[in-house]
Amino acid sequence: MIDPIKVAIQVASSGLEAQSRRMLVVSENLANASTTGNTPGADPYTRKTVSFESVLDDISGANLVKVDRVDSDKKPYRVEYDPSHPAADADGNVKLPNVDMLVELADMRESNRSYEANLQIIKQARSLSSMTIDLLRSS
Repeated sequence: MIDPIKVAIQVASSGLEAQSRRMLVVSENLANASTTGNTPGADPYTRKTVSFESVLDDISGANLVKVDRVDSDKKPYRVEYDPSHPAADADGNVKLPNVDMLVELADMRESNRSYEANLQIIKQARSLSSMTIDLLRSS
């Protein structure tokens, strides 16, 4: 027999892992938001994105979330004119990362809230288990 409380914890745990990975990727994007190429005309840091997938757990029958892949964003780089920059090309243009700080901060906030929601599910499931054990002891 499948224990629904255990399944809820398993689903929420998979969400915690996925959102934790997403937060790491967003943190990397934020940390490299101004990282340019090392040589003139070289490509700067490329923003990374996380894709999730739903995976069916054969034992419990639950749909778990997993990180499918981490890809590079196809959005074009920003270009600014700064001939004094070490990464400037022959025309004085510097390629800057395709990282938008507002988008990254919104992704971080969304990921953090999802992480907290999954954590709350685990806390509630543990509380239900404890209450069930207490009820069985008192009968």
